[in-house]
This record gives sequence, C-alpha cells and structure tokens, in this order.
Amino acid sequence: MKKGWQTKTLGEICEIERGGSPRPIQSFITTDPNGINWIKIGDATASGKYIYKTEEKIRPEGVKRSRMVYEGDFILSNSMSFGRPYIMKTTGCIHDGWLVLHQPKVDPDYLYHVLSSDLVFNQFDRLAAGSTVRNLNIGLAKSVEIPYPPLPEQQRIVGILDEAFDGIAIAKANAEKNLHNARALFESHLQSVFARLSDEVQLSELASEITDGDHSPPPKASTGVPFITISDIVKSTRQVDFSNTFMVPAEYFQKLKPNKKPKVGDILYTVTGATLGIPVLVKEQRDFCFQRHIGLVRPKPDTDSAWLSYALLSPQLFSQATIGSTGAAQKTVSLSVLRSLKVPKVALPEQKRIAAQLDSTAAQTQRLSSIYQQKLAVLDELKKSLLHQAFSGEL
Repeated sequence: MKKGWQTKTLGEICEIERGGSPRPIQSFITTDPNGINWIKIGDATASGKYIYKTEEKIRPEGVKRSRMVYEGDFILSNSMSFGRPYIMKTTGCIHDGWLVLHQPKVDPDYLYHVLSSDLVFNQFDRLAAGSTVRNLNIGLAKSVEIPYPPLPEQQRIVGILDEAFDGIAIAKANAEKNLHNARALFESHLQSVFARLSDEVQLSELASEITDGDHSPPPKASTGVPFITISDIVKSTRQVDFSNTFMVPAEYFQKLKPNKKPKVGDILYTVTGATLGIPVLVKEQRDFCFQRHIGLVRPKPDTDSAWLSYALLSPQLFSQATIGSTGAAQKTVSLSVLRSLKVPKVALPEQKRIAAQLDSTAAQTQRLSSIYQQKLAVLDELKKSLLHQAFSGEL
C-alpha cells in the first residue's frame, strides 16, 4: 500500500441498497412516454460507463415496489454478469438484479475505475462463489475493500486513466473497424464469385445424402463419442469446437445409420435460430454425431466439397435459406427446403479452381482477422494492467 493511502470497505464510503421488481412485471410495463424508466442490463453496454436511457418504462404505481435511482447514482449488477458498475445519467427504477451505491465519499470517477478493476471484481467473484445462482447481496458488497488515497491523488489517477483509456478506446474502435472490413471484403468477394454463375440445380442433385441429426435426446456418458449441438459450431471460423461437447456411449454411435456419422468431405449446416446458415466442411476423420438442429450434406463424387461449402456460405444461398425458413420464435430450415436450394451448376474442374481461389482469400482474411483480434486482446490487457498499477500505487 502506498504511503498515505488507506483501505476502506464499500460499506464505509457509500450507502448500498438493492433494487426491487413489481410483479408480475408485464402488468406494469407501459408504452406511455410519461412512464418511469425501467433499467435493465440490456440498457448498458459491456464497455459503457453511463446509462442514458432505457428501452422500457413502468407505470408510476410500480415505483413503490421498486427503487428509484437518480442522475449521478452508481448502480452495480449483482447477478448473472455481476460486478459491472454504471453511472446513471437519467432517473428510473432498478429491479433486484441491481444494487445502488448512494452518496459515495470518494471521487465518482475514481470509484468507477476501481469498481471496474480486477482488484474489486476478484473480490466479488470470490464472495459470490459457491452459490448455485452467483449474486451479490448487500452484506457481501459492503465488505469489499478498495484502496482509498487522498482526494488529490484520486483525481490525479482519474486524469491519467481517463487519458489512457480514451486512447485505448480509439485504438479498439479502429481495430474493430478493420476486423469488420476484412470480413466484409471476403463476403463481398464471395457474393461476386457466385453472382457470375447463372445455371442452377437443386442442392439435392449435387448430394448423395441430405439429412439431419438425432431428434431425440441421446444418452450421455462420461466417455465415448462427442455429440455436437448447434452451440459447438463456431461461426467466425466455420469449424466445430469439440472442447465442450458432451459424450454419448460408443454403442449408441455404432447403431446410428451411416448418414448420421459425418465423414471427411461432408458439410454440416446449421438450420435453426440465430446461427442459421453456417456451413462447416469436415476436413479430418473423427467419430462424432450431431443433433437435429444441424443438417448434413454429403456431396456426390462429381461435386467438390470445398466449392459446395462456399456455395452454401454465399449470400445468395443464405438468402434462399432465410426466406424458406419457418417458425415464429425460432426460424428453422426444413430438410425439404434445404434439398431444394438452388445451387450454381458448375463443372468439377471449375469448382476446384473457384474453391482454391476462395481458400486463398479466406486464409488471408483469417490472417488479418487474427491480427486485429490479437490487437483487441492486447488493448484489453493493457487496460487491466493500467488499472492494476493505478490501485497498487504504481502510477
């Protein structure tokens, strides 16, 4: 601890109260512009410091069952993504997923930065450990300790951090823009390649098998064969992430039909929800099976698998799949729609040439994306390092 600094608990430097929810909440939600702001986690962003407005409002009679917060108040998420601080730039009511920190006896910007640091989050994390639903009650929050330098030192630290974080924010915005541009450039190239191809056939004419995965919940096992769900498909890389898959017994896998056992050259295709339309080319042989939210396309010998996976990735086929999908809550592409997708008719040598060209472009795009993602990771680590230095007295 730096000379002249103290350690104080949150309970010593501010009043902490919990929010409340009028129930059932849908009975209190209103579209009346004169309603009271209803503050939810979705009204704040992960990188934002302030909450300026809310998406929803509640009727005034709901206020007595909730808790009002005012401009300048700190609110702290106390469940799910707990421990995130925000400063109010408006008034409104908070539900019981928030704590409010009133009248802090510390520079407000200093408090924001220290609450954003790993020094405090690690305390939150440790205090919330062990419970089924990880959350922070008032007693736990009050016990969290923070470094407490004299006010001029608080203000000096804030000045250094604000200037540094402004620069980091600009650098992150540029890296994120470059990352977006790299991906958009590939998508544009992909669209232009398939826009030049006019003759079309149904996907079913190019595949020997088009099916989907198991419709019934499979038996689970501690060891065995990986069972892939739609959450295991990584959109950015169009690959399967096997790290968190659950296992099914080997006996279960052996009894599956051959068209339910992916092999090299097959294309998996997500057919449901927000991740609809992601093709994954199976490039190495390993035993695994998959759920019904994933389709399987097994190309015929005269169809190049890589080319067909790019065709399925193209905006032209994605648009067909989206238009043909059904369902109100969750859009789904049926097997009949998948089989009927219109795909360019291209001779095998031309398919291979196009696939090789797109492989090269995709590899370059992935290389650039990796560079920009690394830059973003470095900037996040720099921010953490500066916070650590600030609150250990090293700035």
